[in-house]
Amino acid sequence: MLNINIENEYSPLKTVILGIAKNIGAPPSVSDAFDPRSLYHIKNNSYPNEESLILELDSFKKKLLKYGVEVLRPTNIIDCNQIFTRDLGFVVSNVFFLSNIVPNRKDEIKGISEILKKFNVGVIKLPEFMHIEGGDIIVHNDKIFIGTYSDEDYSSLITARTNTESVDYLKKLISSKEIIPINLKKSNKNIFENTLHLDCCFQTISSDRAIICPDGFKQKEDIDYLIKLFGKKNVFIANREEAFMLNSNVFVISPDIIVSHTKFKRLNNWLKEKGILVEKVNFSNVSKMSGLFRCSTLPLYRES
Repeated sequence: MLNINIENEYSPLKTVILGIAKNIGAPPSVSDAFDPRSLYHIKNNSYPNEESLILELDSFKKKLLKYGVEVLRPTNIIDCNQIFTRDLGFVVSNVFFLSNIVPNRKDEIKGISEILKKFNVGVIKLPEFMHIEGGDIIVHNDKIFIGTYSDEDYSSLITARTNTESVDYLKKLISSKEIIPINLKKSNKNIFENTLHLDCCFQTISSDRAIICPDGFKQKEDIDYLIKLFGKKNVFIANREEAFMLNSNVFVISPDIIVSHTKFKRLNNWLKEKGILVEKVNFSNVSKMSGLFRCSTLPLYRES
């Protein structure tokens, strides 16, 4: 049986589901693109190939194993992109919530079904009216930050993944934690005006530190709230270029060990100055698909 427990994004990690790239299939067509970044690379013949993606994920896996993390992988499904396991569900305390992801991705859920059967607790399947993906959920002890989009054109945006109904429902379902919605910028075609998930512009890396990419937020008051909550000296504020590179999408193994992209020069130096060991991995090809380290992991157990 598998124990599950998540109270935050940074306590020492024990068990995680890491995505896979094997049998990913041919690059999607323009009409099948889920986000503007992938669309850009499809159009420019720079969409990553399977071999390069497997190499990058293997490099990431080695870093996790180095620190004694139990790494689980989805059951391989032919012609299916199973890299971004984060969106398939999320753990709050000792409860696993199975996400309602965009219909085009439903086969990915099958890939983790055997793992779900091993849990020592049940799985909550959220009602169909809740559109929600794990990349929009950040658990921070007594708080849960949820990336969402509340404008009337929600239904026309394939990049809008978590609706306000989800926020309202979770407020009723998880009364022990404060639920804090954060509105994100959304665009089907403009890379610079789209934030696919909350972890593409914000992440907590310890109890009092965070990474914030202001360009990804729809409302300035949300940015101001987060900077005040963590304190300006404890926040890495990414510039526009760094936000585009997804600087917030690192992965925390423990409060003093973080996996980051080799290209995140300023962020990596900032982390080192804070006494954090930075394990660098080149994730350039995975990034072309609109995700990085946090997107490709679904943590199941962190020490309390």
